[in-house]
Amino acid sequence: MFRRRESVPFSFVAEADRFRSNITPPPRERTSVSQLAGRSLIGLTVVAGLVGSLILGLPALSPTQSLSHSQQTEAAHGR
Repeated sequence: MFRRRESVPFSFVAEADRFRSNITPPPRERTSVSQLAGRSLIGLTVVAGLVGSLILGLPALSPTQSLSHSQQTEAAHGR
């Protein structure tokens, strides 16, 4: 293996972790009323979709006790 000819300034490497820039970022723009309304409408649409899918999906996930009960009563009446 070959060695590097130039040395690494370790003080620079140590200072790199705590370097602070003297340039401040530009201030954030304030959100307008229309942007807030749009974001809230999108959020409400997503929540309404999740709630609607949960409401429509719960009957499919419930055990079918009523169906098996009606089949048993029909079999008892058929005898």
